[in-house]
Amino acid sequence: MAGWMQGGVSADERLDLDGTKTVLRRSMEYLGPYRRRAAQSFLLLVLWTGTTIAGPLLVRRAIDDGIRPRDSDQLTIAVVGYLLAAALGYVFYRASIVTLAWVGENFLRDLRRSVFAKLLDQSLAFYDRSKAGVLISRMTSDVDSLSELFQYGLLMFTAALLQLVGTIVVLSLLSWQLMLVCLVVVPVVAIASIKFQRDSNKAYLAVRDHIGSTLSALQEGISGVRLVQAFGREDLQASQFAATNQGLYRSHMNSVKVAAWYLPIIEFAATATTALTIGVGGYLAHQGTLSIGTVIAFILLLQGLFEPVQQLSQLFNLVQSATASLDKLYGVLDEPVDLVEPDAPSTFPASGAIVVSNLSFAYAGSDELVLRGVDLTIADGERVALVGPTGAGKSTLAKLIARLYDPTDGSISFGGVDLRDGSVAELRRRVLVVPQEGYLFDGTIADNIRIAAPGTSDAEVQAALERIGVWERFATLPEGLATEVQERGSRLSAGERQLVSLARAALADPAVLVLDEATSSLDPGTERVVEAALEHLMSGRTVIAIAHRLTTAARCDRVAVVAEGGIAELGPHDELIARGGRYAALFGAWSSGLGVGADPASASD
Repeated sequence: MAGWMQGGVSADERLDLDGTKTVLRRSMEYLGPYRRRAAQSFLLLVLWTGTTIAGPLLVRRAIDDGIRPRDSDQLTIAVVGYLLAAALGYVFYRASIVTLAWVGENFLRDLRRSVFAKLLDQSLAFYDRSKAGVLISRMTSDVDSLSELFQYGLLMFTAALLQLVGTIVVLSLLSWQLMLVCLVVVPVVAIASIKFQRDSNKAYLAVRDHIGSTLSALQEGISGVRLVQAFGREDLQASQFAATNQGLYRSHMNSVKVAAWYLPIIEFAATATTALTIGVGGYLAHQGTLSIGTVIAFILLLQGLFEPVQQLSQLFNLVQSATASLDKLYGVLDEPVDLVEPDAPSTFPASGAIVVSNLSFAYAGSDELVLRGVDLTIADGERVALVGPTGAGKSTLAKLIARLYDPTDGSISFGGVDLRDGSVAELRRRVLVVPQEGYLFDGTIADNIRIAAPGTSDAEVQAALERIGVWERFATLPEGLATEVQERGSRLSAGERQLVSLARAALADPAVLVLDEATSSLDPGTERVVEAALEHLMSGRTVIAIAHRLTTAARCDRVAVVAEGGIAELGPHDELIARGGRYAALFGAWSSGLGVGADPASASD
């Protein structure tokens, strides 16, 4: 029960009436394919409520028509009816649970799929302005809140509401005099419920906050266990965790105290109302105004009056939290996609020159231009190195050429087609980015290479490895291409992970490669293997390389020195050295040893 109440939301998270209506309207749109089953679930709950209320009424009949006049037939009818109502109640309630769960899980499945697809469609600009933890929270804690609601919260909330309304109607029809007696405790119950709702919001929000802090402290302690042990700081780490754990303990105890004063009040109100009903009902029965059966049925029905009040108060936080979670998820779905697809996309040629014309760019939320007025033409099949100090804009320029961002001003074209006029999916097949560190997903080596072209055979994967000359390295592994790489490729060495990344690119077979130098973090022996594979991969393609090591720049056809938001120098390596300008200074510093471990051009921006 306490777990359900931990869905409380702060005042900042509450939705106003218009916002709540919008969330409900959009939820109904998502529930469109499942409305019939949702209506069936509601109908089943109505029928279950009817069987629940029918029980006390059948007791009334048994007493008034069967026991007092000693009519065995009427008593038998009442008993059989009671058993039948109980059996039907079980059937209706069980069916409503299954039906509502089916609707809820289908709704959540569709919502998860839509949110994840929207996240995958977003550009890097979206992730620049969004926190990864917040996005993960949308898909975990917010969806978990909804799952909790659909599994039992919504069912119990609806059932309690129907039971409360139905019981009030039946009690009023049974005896308006006794119903007036019940109204005596209404102010007490109302005031207590309002106070409980407010206090529980604060209490259970504090619990959620402390759970997050405790999990964060636990994660940091486990992730940094090597450092903790290296410096002998186990006691310090344990004491820090103990402090956050103590905070969680106090917040839980506070939530218990909130429930501890409210629940007894409801119980006392129910007991007091029952006592008053017995007294007044007994008097009216002696006067002949009410039958004994009516008084007993009224007392039994009172349980259906106070239990729903208690449940609704406890479940209100869960419903409100789920509504806030839905609003956040819809916010992700409403986030505009930065890379807009044209209605009628142009077709990119199989190959062609890349032309950057008067390009300027500023990151979202910033007025400062990272690049301004850049002009650059890269011929088909040419290799161009981008060098320069950290923050100069070379990585940004490479990302713009791959259309991971769109320029603020100016244009970039491939084969005469503006990148914004073509399909993003088609562009990805023509221009491929190979990052500095090859990211691997959990799965086999073959699975990770096959990401570049889903559905390809093992023979095609092997051919990709052979094209870059590294097939033998993986063929000698005990499980070959079926070797599980584990999370982030932890089972493979850094060099092997990079070779898998290069094999991916070979399988994709793009016309243009954008390389964030793949050997900058490798040891010399592994570096030679990766460089040889890179040379095979680059053969016959246009290459744009972010050169961290200037030996890479020396092997390119031309070098572009990116500085102060523009192209400061452009030309072949030897020519730029002869000029004695920026590139010559960079290369001189690097080759003299100043750049080893502290290369001014070694960090990407």
